[in-house]
Amino acid sequence: MSMPIRIGAVSYLNTKPLIYDLEKLAPEAELVLEPPSRLADHLAEGRLEVALIPIIEYFRSGEYTIVPNIAIASRGPVLSVTLFSRVPWAEIRRVALDEGSRTSAALAQILLRRKFGVRPEVVPLPLVQGGPDHTAENADADAVLLIGDRAMRACLPGFAHAFDLGQEWHDWTSLPFVYAVWAVRPGVDLGDVDKALVESKRRGCARVGEIAQREAPLLGLDAGFCRRYLANIIHFDLGPREQAGLHHYYMLACELGLAKRGVNLEFYGHAHLAKSG
Repeated sequence: MSMPIRIGAVSYLNTKPLIYDLEKLAPEAELVLEPPSRLADHLAEGRLEVALIPIIEYFRSGEYTIVPNIAIASRGPVLSVTLFSRVPWAEIRRVALDEGSRTSAALAQILLRRKFGVRPEVVPLPLVQGGPDHTAENADADAVLLIGDRAMRACLPGFAHAFDLGQEWHDWTSLPFVYAVWAVRPGVDLGDVDKALVESKRRGCARVGEIAQREAPLLGLDAGFCRRYLANIIHFDLGPREQAGLHHYYMLACELGLAKRGVNLEFYGHAHLAKSG
């Protein structure tokens, strides 16, 4: 008997539309939920066949293919990727980055170094599971980066500024930002799982109200806020504009040594469709 296709996803609210009914649509597959950074490691180690990984990890690997036209992206504010800071951007000298993040951690460094011309010391901020975020509030840093549901719950009154990195990116580049994609390990045959991922996205995007009502109490968030977040803030397509934003981010990451050069955008089941700088 063949091994099941192991699908890795995050448990954040913004992922729920992409895994809606997935276990019904792909009963032969196994769905594993982990923080995004761990998913990237498990995919690289061969413990998953396909995973919703931080986009920076796609470029750092250079070996994966992407399931077409599915992403977690924003075209302005994102709400779930926030740099809380005690001082203005240009005065940040020490920044703590959420250990669950890799794409957003690289984005924060790109903004700090390329847009604002500062190169602060970078330290890790440990993952926190539920409860008040005392780790972030008491961090020995000028600024802390939080992502996902943790960012949406956080208030951090001791920090004067709350910079939305999706908004900061869009204001700077006028481009969408892509946070994550479904990445497939080389040599893997997904069978019908790629079709299941596409159908799961279609169903989930059509049912964001239901998802928001179900998930909001679990997250301690308002259901109306969750619905607007999923319907209007997060975008789930990987179209031409998203790819343009992706290429620009990749170019900047390469310039700062945060990704390796010469990695192409390759799509699962398709010929080579695009090339990055």
